[in-house]
Amino acid sequence: MNRRQAPPAAPAAPATSPWPEKPRVPAPIQQRGEEIRLYGLNACLAAFAKRPEALRKVYLTEARIPALQAMLAWCVKNRLGYRVVEETDLDKLTGSRHHEGVCCDLLRAPPLDLGRLLAMLPEAPAPSLLLWLDGVGNPHNLGALLRSAAHFGVGGVVVPANSGLDVSGAAARVAEGAAEVVPVVQVATAADALYALRLHGYTLAATVPRAGTSLYSSPLPARLVLIFGAEGEGMSAALIAAAQYRLTIPGSGAIESLNVSASVAIVLGEYWRQQGIAILGDEQ
Repeated sequence: MNRRQAPPAAPAAPATSPWPEKPRVPAPIQQRGEEIRLYGLNACLAAFAKRPEALRKVYLTEARIPALQAMLAWCVKNRLGYRVVEETDLDKLTGSRHHEGVCCDLLRAPPLDLGRLLAMLPEAPAPSLLLWLDGVGNPHNLGALLRSAAHFGVGGVVVPANSGLDVSGAAARVAEGAAEVVPVVQVATAADALYALRLHGYTLAATVPRAGTSLYSSPLPARLVLIFGAEGEGMSAALIAAAQYRLTIPGSGAIESLNVSASVAIVLGEYWRQQGIAILGDEQ
């Protein structure tokens, strides 16, 4: 039976760690608003399929009636309002021309904390993959990377509570339904979250534009948290210092870095490739 070669020993930790050895009492996380307005056909259908009881109102164009019959029947059965409107009305309701003929008002899903997420995921040493976003603020980038995350089986996305990053209507539309598949978890204190992740057997890998190990020459651990930063500022120095791996996507050097959603897709694809090879090797 072939076994995947164990990853190399992680680089030695910095002499002075930016994080405490034990977690502090976390500060309370700001609760989310009561409702969200989603738009885009796949985003609305995915939300309705997973949380029909959260639906509050539907606005749609006449052309979308055939595709939304089940949703409209639910509205009639549960005495919820729906309105057939013009394209220009939806432009105003969503603040976008990319609504695809429908928008829905729904109750937000209850916020999920990191502890509950970790309890839902496979226990060590089973493979498990998470994303950590530091400084990413563009909703379209969030939507695009959520779509990639759903495709490659990511268990969840961790964001700082003070970042303001959340699944908005724009993010959900770009995610094409993935916002209902991959939970976004807010953490109040990075040190506490990192401590919890390590207790659950995760290794941290920071993606950096330069001076990291090439993604394609790095055996990636099966339980991994991939940290991505914003294109401009990048991630915090403390997060980079806390990571056991620093990964760089090799390229021509014509530009400094990729869009964060493109970087996420590339790194997730490589993780998936390596895990597939490991699984096939174990079966032989």
